[in-house]
Parts: sequence; C-alpha cells; structure tokens
Amino acid sequence: MKQARPDRTQGKSFVSAQQVADRAGVSRSAVSRTFTDGASVSPTTRKRVLEAAEELGYHVNHLARGLIRDRSNIVSLVVTDINTPYQAAMIEALTRRLQAADKVAMVINSSGQNASVESALRQTLHYRADATIVLSGQPAASLIETCLNNGQHVILVNRDDPVPGPETIMVTNRTAARQAFDMLDRAGCKRLAVIASAVGSASLSARKKAFVAAAEAAGVPVSVTELGPTAYQSGVEAARLVLSRADRPDGVFCVTDLLACGFLDAARNEFGLTVPDELCVVGFDDIEQAGWSSYELTTFRQPIDQIADHVVNLIDHHTQIRQVQEPMRFQTQTVWRKSVRPR
Repeated sequence: MKQARPDRTQGKSFVSAQQVADRAGVSRSAVSRTFTDGASVSPTTRKRVLEAAEELGYHVNHLARGLIRDRSNIVSLVVTDINTPYQAAMIEALTRRLQAADKVAMVINSSGQNASVESALRQTLHYRADATIVLSGQPAASLIETCLNNGQHVILVNRDDPVPGPETIMVTNRTAARQAFDMLDRAGCKRLAVIASAVGSASLSARKKAFVAAAEAAGVPVSVTELGPTAYQSGVEAARLVLSRADRPDGVFCVTDLLACGFLDAARNEFGLTVPDELCVVGFDDIEQAGWSSYELTTFRQPIDQIADHVVNLIDHHTQIRQVQEPMRFQTQTVWRKSVRPR
C-alpha cells in the first residue's frame, strides 16, 4: 500500500535523495544514477525511483550537483537598455537556446548604478556561473578581469575590449555604416546627418565614425548629433534640433532603429516632411517596428539567431585562453524598405 503523499505546506524543507531511496527501497547511489544522463541503472530500479520521486515531489538539486563536478550550468547575461526591442530580441534568442542546452540563464540589468551592477555580477561568482555574456557597454573591464581570474568564461557581444581572455562577437558595424552612406549618396542626398545617443558604446561609435569617414572621403557635408539614451525620445529630440536648422539634412543615418523611429515621427508630424521624397532615413538593427507600415524603415539586420547559436556553441566547447582573441564577426543583412529613394 502506497504511503500518503507528504504535506509540505507546513514547512519549507526539500525532499532529499535519501528520502526517495528509502521510499523506493534502493540505495542512495541508485537514485543518483537514475537522474544522471547516461548512468547505468536497471529498468526496474529506474521505475521504482521515478515513482517514489513523483510521490514525494522530489527535484534534483542541480546546483549542488554542479558544484561537486565544478560545473553549475548557470550562465549570466549582463544587459543594459533591457527594455529596447533589439536587446529584448537578443535576450529572447539567447535564453531560449540556453534552456534548450540545459543551461540556467541569470539576467543582470546593468542600467543601474555601477555598484549594484558589480554586486549582482559578483553573485554569479558565488554561484559559480560557468559563463558571463556581456551584451552592453558595462561592466567595467576590471570586473571582467575579476570574472576571468575566478575561472569564468566571458563572452562579449558588440563590445570592443582589449582584455586577454574573453571571446568577442561583433557584427560588421563599419561595413554597414559605409553602405548606409552609399545608399543616401545614390539617392541624391546632399546634406547628411548622423543621429546617435550619448551612450558611446563600441558598436554605436563604430557606426558613427565609419559613416562620417565615408561622407568626408566623398566630400559630402555631414553633421553628428548625439543625445541622451539610445531611445525613441532621443530620436525625436534629435529631429527637433537638426531639422529646425536652415541647412537641415536631406539624408540621415540613425545608428539604431529606435532612434530612427523617433526621428521619422518628429520629421513627419512636427515638420511635415515627406519620406523619402524630402528626407531619406536609414536605421540599424531591423527591430520589429522597422517593418511596420508607419515606418517602412530601410535598415541593417543583425543576425541575432546566428549569434545566439554561436554563443551557446562557445559555452559548450570552451577552452580558456588568456590572450587577446580576434573577434568573431557576423555580416549584417541590408533590408530595403521605403525610407530611402530607389537606387
């Protein structure tokens, strides 16, 4: 006769593997083998252990097991601008693939104070996270060094740090920015502008500088405006500033789509400009909103799914090398829509 399922509402204690072994009438090691992939255990024993575990509500303590074998399967994601469409899409792709690979993702929002970011990241050291993926301009290089010194695998995405140890993934920011200039130049734009945020991350700076260099090399006037966070409202404010000038631009490269969406709305609604007849705009990222009928934004798509696949592959096949490594670069894809006049 089966014993009644224990009432765990009276306390917070967890069911142990030994309790499962006692219920099933097997050894403690038999319980461990049952819940270890590839371990040898007879079908009869496995059935008894699984039934006992179900009756008791037992769950394997993967954290404790990971500490024993020096692998926790925890991966921390350090992210800023966590509410922006691009970062949300990247987090979604990474967490989905990490879960499929039996990893546990810990997300650290680095938009707060540096001290809180450092404290949160140090928690991953206490839990012996296997890897940290940095998706933003933070944390400081010194904190990345701390992670490396504690044996953590560090992967940087669209961040340019000459620190020995991390593996770096980039997209072809400069190539895309030069292509953005070519688009606007072929469209007949004579006065160009670059719209960026004041964040100054490696990827945004690379796009800005490459576009400016291409314009200057071609002898085309170009202005640079950098305002606020990398957000929609910053694009709106930038449009109000540059479009009110007598020599307002007729071709604009926004270093992210979110800035471009704000810029386009202000250009149309506040200045009455028609796109692309009077104003051509190019973005970067190909967020979902870029394809909406209200924007139809010409942009550059980052291969988020490919990047996420590569990150998980790096985690699974990591060999620590304490030297500055050449970044892995992914090509962006040009997405032509209706915010630039036909080629």
